[in-house]
Amino acid sequence: MDEGQVGDLARLLREGNEGEVDGLLAARLEEIEPAAARQLFRNPFLTGLQIDRLLGSKRLLSSYEVRMEAARHPRTPQIIALRFIPGLYWADLVRIGLDLRLHPVVRRAAEMRLIERLPALSVGEKMAIARSAAPGVLSALRNDPTPRVMAALLENPRLTEGLLLPLLASEAAQPAVLAVVAVSPKWSLRYPVRLALCQNSRTPLARSLMLVPMLKRNDLESVAANPRLLLPLRRRAQLLARGGQELRI
Repeated sequence: MDEGQVGDLARLLREGNEGEVDGLLAARLEEIEPAAARQLFRNPFLTGLQIDRLLGSKRLLSSYEVRMEAARHPRTPQIIALRFIPGLYWADLVRIGLDLRLHPVVRRAAEMRLIERLPALSVGEKMAIARSAAPGVLSALRNDPTPRVMAALLENPRLTEGLLLPLLASEAAQPAVLAVVAVSPKWSLRYPVRLALCQNSRTPLARSLMLVPMLKRNDLESVAANPRLLLPLRRRAQLLARGGQELRI
């Protein structure tokens, strides 16, 4: 088939109504190339039965692009979409996890597969994921020990205090990661974040001392009485709690 015929078939698949697409799949399935098949997924009249029929072609089924388009289409039968999820690239898994048109089971499967693959990804790849991924993936990425990954995570508009605070309260958190949160222009302004950082013995002292003057009196007293925290921080909190009149601990 020459390029003109391929282009015509792709246009017909993209623009045909349901009956016309049925006819094309019945008569010309073996002529459809992967690029033309991708156009079919842009047809607003495409049905789940037609997707199933398209994927009956072993040649098209062997194409990554066709499997990816099928997994990302809201009318693809769920069992088929789930079958394709494990073989998708991480960037496509991110997109599926964010696509609210898709069934929650499919989105969750994409998130779980992405989480499984995180340990094998590079720092740069994890940074890209951290900036845009869905909350389910962020709950795994928040434990990454790399400060650059945390900095990228803090840029994600889907990150919430509820996702971030368990890390800030963890005694296993890396000091360098906590330091990134402590200097974040957005997150360091949030009172629960400040408090959690000051109460964590893993937060670098310089960062805790920077944040502790912004705590409320009862929280200052709590920090001052916490034996797990470094003495300079406890003394500073005690001084602030007493209105500048330093007491011994």
